[in-house]
Amino acid sequence: MELLERRRALIEERLIAVVDGVEPEALSEEVRHVALSGGKRVRPTVTVLACETVGGTAEDAVDFGVGIELVHSASLVVDDIIDRSELRRGTTSAWAEYGHGPAIITSDGLLGEAFALFSADPKATQVVAEAMVELGVGEATELSAQPKNEEEYMTLARRKTGALFRAAAELGAIAADSDALTVEALGEYAERVGVAFQIRDDVLDAVADPESLGKPTGHDAALERPSVVQVTDLTPEEANERARAEADRAIDALERVDVANTDARDYLLELAEFVVERER
Repeated sequence: MELLERRRALIEERLIAVVDGVEPEALSEEVRHVALSGGKRVRPTVTVLACETVGGTAEDAVDFGVGIELVHSASLVVDDIIDRSELRRGTTSAWAEYGHGPAIITSDGLLGEAFALFSADPKATQVVAEAMVELGVGEATELSAQPKNEEEYMTLARRKTGALFRAAAELGAIAADSDALTVEALGEYAERVGVAFQIRDDVLDAVADPESLGKPTGHDAALERPSVVQVTDLTPEEANERARAEADRAIDALERVDVANTDARDYLLELAEFVVERER
């Protein structure tokens, strides 16, 4: 775990440096409120670990990891506006703290800083742009054409959550100069982890204690959002089994990768377990 904490510390240090460089000060304060308010840093950790797994270093991948975290943070700002959620990661959401207009500008600022980090590599820019298209389609679907069964829900989960996870791992592979097959295998691993993460998130929203979770629960039901327990006949226990199946397929995809660093690979395996078992 010490090695993993060092990677997270590297990500956090670089994230702080990027946020501190944002101008003007008013935007910097709002970006700081969103980007540095906590979070597990799962996506940037995936980027770094994917890079190391196939022979790169954490330093090679940290900028891309920070970039994908900023994209994720930007999407959360918009999610909270749509959901009218006043709490995020145990603190006030951006719109509740600053108002809707400043929150939207904050989301734009986060995306601008992110793409500045990706701009050094056209492949990285393309990967993230494609992920954002998928994310946008997913968000629009959630609002306008909600899924009515498990198959449609899984498609939405892959777009809404899996796409950014896929991009996170593919960025790590790109940072390590991997071939296309390796990029794809790591991308599939992370996409399936992301889907498992989303399923578990839906279950937690339905059954978890809000204080323990660090955000309000019951939102999916109240807003008629397409939660796995709202649009399917699955019980929370059965939904957790679906999450486990996705995690198992993620592990299968990871086995197609030529591993250069077994410690990093083992952490990716642990992540596939964590997203299924997490309690917040």
